[in-house]
Amino acid sequence: MSIPFTLNGKSVTYEGSATDRLVDMLRNDFACPGVKIGCNEGECGACSIILDGALVNACMVAAGRAYGTEIVTIEGYRETARFAILDRCFAETGAVQCGFCTPGMILAAECMLRKNPSPTEGEIREGLSGNMCRCTGYNAIVNAVARAAKEGEGLW
Repeated sequence: MSIPFTLNGKSVTYEGSATDRLVDMLRNDFACPGVKIGCNEGECGACSIILDGALVNACMVAAGRAYGTEIVTIEGYRETARFAILDRCFAETGAVQCGFCTPGMILAAECMLRKNPSPTEGEIREGLSGNMCRCTGYNAIVNAVARAAKEGEGLW
């Protein structure tokens, strides 16, 4: 089956089964290793992508759902000015340790900041709640997002 969609700003077509998992399609067919395979149950957020503006767990979505959509992975998002701010703030606050959760956390932060560019600490924690980190204890990540919100004022 041909499944046309936009991936990181480029028109692409997936030639495979509509029942394949989106996470596998993105990793294996479109070289998006930042879409991590973590829990395979939609609980950890490691496979987070932005699908038509919404944060979704790619391990829980069939490839056929991509038909006619716009998908952004960390590979495409890292080319933006907003990513540069988040990236720097994550590095400066020590919000990255092993890095496994980082792509999903960054995309979750992007989606949250688009909706609420001046979040409180509680709103940041809620916005990131679908993403698990096994290393940092979350405080550094929350601080990084809060800092990015201030430094990137007007970008989101």
